[in-house]
Amino acid sequence: MSHLTDKRILLVGGKGGVGKTTVSSALALLAARRGKKVLLVSTDPAHSLADAFGCRIGDNITRLTANIDGLELDPDREVEQHLERVSVQLKQFTRPEMYGAIEKQMRLTRQSPGAQEAAMLERIANTLKLGLKDYDLTIFDTAPTGHTLRLLSLPEAIAAWTQGLLNANRRSEKLAEVLEHLTPKAGRDIDNPLSDPKEHATAGMDERTKAIAETLLTRQRLLLRTRELFQDKEQTALLFVLTPEKLPILETARTVKTLQQERLPLAGLVVNRILPEEAGGDFLAQRRRQEKIHLQQIDQDFTELPRYPIPLQATDIQGIDGLNGMADLLKNAGL
Repeated sequence: MSHLTDKRILLVGGKGGVGKTTVSSALALLAARRGKKVLLVSTDPAHSLADAFGCRIGDNITRLTANIDGLELDPDREVEQHLERVSVQLKQFTRPEMYGAIEKQMRLTRQSPGAQEAAMLERIANTLKLGLKDYDLTIFDTAPTGHTLRLLSLPEAIAAWTQGLLNANRRSEKLAEVLEHLTPKAGRDIDNPLSDPKEHATAGMDERTKAIAETLLTRQRLLLRTRELFQDKEQTALLFVLTPEKLPILETARTVKTLQQERLPLAGLVVNRILPEEAGGDFLAQRRRQEKIHLQQIDQDFTELPRYPIPLQATDIQGIDGLNGMADLLKNAGL
């Protein structure tokens, strides 16, 4: 019998506060029980992963328990490191009198709405490379949203970065060749993601132009490969977590639609914190009646998706023992 934990990549998403980290952590423990070596990656700025396991993690791979390593990616730090790398690259390819303009551009970019997403995507892509090489399964706690993932499919996402280099190097006409190799013929057609860069795209360029092209082509290949992996249902599954409440249901419906438009392999929904039948009292009986309406709505809205019901627990789930209990619940639900 195959399980979701047999995939190479699991992306766990959901509205804040619905239990994504608990589900991600419990899935990691469930996979480890099944003999998998797991890398558990948090992209959530709140980093509740460390709280769940009761240990410090941070930006270095940390052993959490047998067969599970953890890693926390910080969006703000990723932006700083990403812009520093870009700045160094730009300075290699431009004249010294342009350095001031480059630094000004980096300061402006730091505040741009897409800066965190672009930086995080590149780090996720590199982390994924590591995960596929050294682990059986990589789990991302807080999956990139459909909006963020769409950046991977837009030709102009990288072409625009390339254009900035070209503008800074107008005197070298050969640099126009770089953009030609990087931009697919379909231009802005979202259904045709970044075309696979030619293996010998830099043949015939001078060394300086070739250096720019190789830097950009390497990034383009990395992002293209990540996009292909995220869409590959044989290797990847996306699991969405929600609770039987109005706002999580509405947000899940919007997100599911976007993810399906992006052709991402949505494997099902974990419906978390359902009131158990044995929970007594008039107050809980009233809550249960309201909840029943929400559960019917979930069945109606997501009829084509597998749903994994998880009951509300009497106490907070934390520490290895608590997470192992949650892993049992996920297994019993069919995961």
